[in-house]
Amino acid sequence: MKNVAIIMGGYSSEYQISLTSGNVVYQYLDKSKYNPYRIHIFKEKWVLVNDNKEEFPVNKNDFSVSMNGEKLNFDVVFNAIHGTPGEDGLMQAYFELLTIPQTSCDYYQSALTFNKRDLLSVLKPYGIKTATSYYLNFGEAVEPEAIIKKVGLPCFVKPNKSGSSFGISKVKTKEELIPAIENAYKEDNEIIIESFLDGTEVSVGVINYKGKITVLPITEIVSENDFFDYEAKYLGKSQEITPARISEELKAKIETVAKRAYEVLKMKGFSRSEFIIVNNEPYMLEMNTIPGMTTESILPQQAKVAGIPLSDLFDNAIELALTK
Repeated sequence: MKNVAIIMGGYSSEYQISLTSGNVVYQYLDKSKYNPYRIHIFKEKWVLVNDNKEEFPVNKNDFSVSMNGEKLNFDVVFNAIHGTPGEDGLMQAYFELLTIPQTSCDYYQSALTFNKRDLLSVLKPYGIKTATSYYLNFGEAVEPEAIIKKVGLPCFVKPNKSGSSFGISKVKTKEELIPAIENAYKEDNEIIIESFLDGTEVSVGVINYKGKITVLPITEIVSENDFFDYEAKYLGKSQEITPARISEELKAKIETVAKRAYEVLKMKGFSRSEFIIVNNEPYMLEMNTIPGMTTESILPQQAKVAGIPLSDLFDNAIELALTK
């Protein structure tokens, strides 16, 4: 039986969601094949947490745990950390140095996809459409006139590296721009300001399933709020319709673009990309490499529609990690 470390938590605002994802993986993983362990990764401590809520420190030198006088090593890591250090390449590089296989993409792809503006810049030459954008780094002069001239109003102000819609604002007037920028800087020292794309939002899961790159059924997102923000994502303020109510022709077009992005980036493991459809053309917003794994999360919903139970989804990820 393989020992599986399910890492969860993290150092970002998303740690709570990550704990939920990690616990779902723990719950659904096939216990007849694997010995799963929950590992909480926080700035102040890395610990194994058992069913009695007892904590055992992780030795960071070799990612082992001493429990009841015995040393526990792990054969594989299931990465369920949203945000830093699980989704930005840090944990991936650490495990690569320790030669412990893990379920997400490699460190370069993690770092690249976590940086929205770098990701979109890399994909652009491959014909993948994106919104018009304006970049800001902390400390740079803010020129509202120049920003609005380039991206127009309304526009979106986003932290460049954060997830779960933390720090994002939809700006409708010039007066709202500076407060929105200050809000985004609370999450990151780099900002991306994008033109508003008026269209249908869809979320597209792409995974390697049994050795084949597979596009899962597409989800259409209908937010009650102004956009797909934190409330819409996690507090039920949106409808997520899978499969999306789009034509076969448009579905094929989105699948082609999502699959191309996955292949171009040499991705592994899970990915979930967000697109806005304008005039029958998909525009990419971002790609998540550690998407939510709660039972309500989009990618597990898509897998369910595709006839892939959660236990198979998680088992597949571990098997691929062990064979790569």
